[in-house]
Amino acid sequence: MPFEVFLTEAAARDFDELITYIAQRDSRDRADHVLDKIETVFSTLAEFPERGAIPKELRALGILDYREIFFKPYRIVYRIMAKSVYVLMIADGRRDMQRLLQRRLLED
Repeated sequence: MPFEVFLTEAAARDFDELITYIAQRDSRDRADHVLDKIETVFSTLAEFPERGAIPKELRALGILDYREIFFKPYRIVYRIMAKSVYVLMIADGRRDMQRLLQRRLLED
């Protein structure tokens, strides 16, 4: 039985901002392509949620509750709880991920 995948409010905002940014800076076709690929990632998480790795920035702190999967250059950070997957963040991996992860996941 597949897991349910949920986007947190922050992750949904990340997703919307990403697609809007790509559409404005590149093209609507490219934005649609990225949208489709990330939605495919969500589908794979429903079937195989443990396939992602623990983010190296969190592993270094001994925090092992979160996982991430890549659609380069984007990092999709999530947490598995019971039979649900909660997507917490969708971010460009070229950003300062240490600071972003700390602010988004550890300070809330």
